[in-house]
Amino acid sequence: MRRSLAISTIAVALALPSAAAFAQNPPAQPPAQPPAAAATTGQDKPAAPAPKLVFTTDAGILLLQIKTDQTAAFEELIAKIKERVGKSSDAALKEQITAWKPFKASEPSGANALYVIVVDPAKKDTEYDLFGILQKTYTADELRSEEVQAMFKKFVGAFAAGYNKLSLTAK
Repeated sequence: MRRSLAISTIAVALALPSAAAFAQNPPAQPPAQPPAAAATTGQDKPAAPAPKLVFTTDAGILLLQIKTDQTAAFEELIAKIKERVGKSSDAALKEQITAWKPFKASEPSGANALYVIVVDPAKKDTEYDLFGILQKTYTADELRSEEVQAMFKKFVGAFAAGYNKLSLTAK
């Protein structure tokens, strides 16, 4: 059942890549610059930003247009997320990532490469922003380091457009 849902979902995503453009929510944008260390409240506790890229159903798809010459950087981003989350002690992040099934479309999306991340099952009202997830795996000091800042800049530069997402309901 899961496999057939994933396959049919991918087929729809590849056949109608512009469908997300007509979704009610505009596409989320990757950050214009690397994330800084977490903002703090007056009590020196990190402020929890409201989720911005969430699924409202039990499954979803992220459609990502990546610059053709930057696919290696994007694939490095996905690998880095999996690596860092795998080493994390955050059980919720680990559970979230195990539901990911990333794919690269054989067909281009205009002048760009199209990546599809099928999320099944999706955790409702949970943040799926790739940069936000990766940022959660670093300490504030690590986020301030030049090396991590340069890595985030490279990853941001791979995106040709923002995220498109589809929240899916099985029928």
